Amino acid sequence: MSEHNALLERYIKNLGENIAAEYAISPEAYNDQSVKRGLRNADGTGVVIGVSHIGSVQGYYVEDGARVPMPGKLYYRGISVEDIVEAHQASCTFGYEEVAYLLLLGRLPTRLQQQQFNEILASARQMPSGFTEDIILKAPSRDIMNQLARSVLALYSYDDMADDTSAENILRQSIELISRFPLIAANAYAAQQHYFYGKSLFLHYPSPDLSVAENLLRMTRADASYTSEEAHLLDLMLILHAEHSSNNSTFVCRAISSSGTDTYSAIAGAVGSLKGPLHGGANARVLNMFRDIKSAVGEAPTDAALGAYLDRILDGEANDHSGKIYGLGHAVYTMSDPRAVIIQRYATTLAESKGRLGDLELMERVEQLGIQKIMARKHQTLPMCANVDMYSGLIYNMLGIPEALYTPLFASARIAGWCAHRLEEVLTGNRIMRPAYRAALKKQPYIPIDTR
Repeated sequence: MSEHNALLERYIKNLGENIAAEYAISPEAYNDQSVKRGLRNADGTGVVIGVSHIGSVQGYYVEDGARVPMPGKLYYRGISVEDIVEAHQASCTFGYEEVAYLLLLGRLPTRLQQQQFNEILASARQMPSGFTEDIILKAPSRDIMNQLARSVLALYSYDDMADDTSAENILRQSIELISRFPLIAANAYAAQQHYFYGKSLFLHYPSPDLSVAENLLRMTRADASYTSEEAHLLDLMLILHAEHSSNNSTFVCRAISSSGTDTYSAIAGAVGSLKGPLHGGANARVLNMFRDIKSAVGEAPTDAALGAYLDRILDGEANDHSGKIYGLGHAVYTMSDPRAVIIQRYATTLAESKGRLGDLELMERVEQLGIQKIMARKHQTLPMCANVDMYSGLIYNMLGIPEALYTPLFASARIAGWCAHRLEEVLTGNRIMRPAYRAALKKQPYIPIDTR
């Protein structure tokens, strides 16, 4: 440690001793119901700040002022995501590109329109000259999401029309970002593994003839090989993660866009939001929790043993001591999260082929027992369900995808939804978002430095 770093560490340690007390806000300050902590109403629902034609999430309906549970539904431009998934699974085709077109342009494409869109995506699936060497390889990051956000910001410097906020220019930037996200993620992962973990450096060019899912697998594997089953299951995951209406990263994208800034700034902000463990990083937390459970109670525990350990997790005595069973509960969905239902349905075949049925069954038992225990502790009557994170990490694990890429894959899918929301905000918002914070402080006089 350098002399400067040692001095700085001692200085910060001294300054930080009482910092929590200086920033503390009493719980009573939030008693006023007009304060919407986390932009949520008292019943947990989100504060409505706008109207959107892009996505819709339904987990209950309101009758006589009360929330009535219902099976969860997710719609992209009014079309059920279940119908989209089933259509492509039945025809054994890749659907993410169609979903990207649908979200961006508001309608399903004809065969010719889809073909042209795919060709444009393929032509944009390359980085500016020298970008990979200068931005990714010369400044590798331990975290792929950090590199992804940084790379998005760096793309501003390579765009002669970076600040043009016309619909046509934002659409052009959106198509390029949708094409480039998987490539940035793959190259950032390769750099991370080489420079921080001593692995061989391999960089595979994307193929213009392959889908986004196929290219993701091709670019992130040393031998560039994958099976058709793996590619179609990853495509399913991309479809399910492409859009989800109200969520933190989409709000961040729209809030930044409302200021009139450029596309790269808005999307980089969304990436930073998704990185958080309470948002896109949750799937890795579920998988880590699952490993901890298996280590503690074995691969086929009795209900009593599994239940007792889940109690320890909820009591903050086990796993990461957070008191949370990750992957359970959702702000909107009650009876079911349609994404989790779909993933679980298609996971069985993969689990059988990988010899992982035991893991899938144990995960399902964690879901069932965990929900029972959480509802009992909270005296909750409104149903709760597993969310998409409950099974997505396990799917990625069975696909052999490195954990460092879980959230970047999420981002590589969600970029289509973010770009659609940015377009909608720029074209229809017409007002900068400005939430308020109520000052909870006491006035005090300024004291001259010599008399303090």
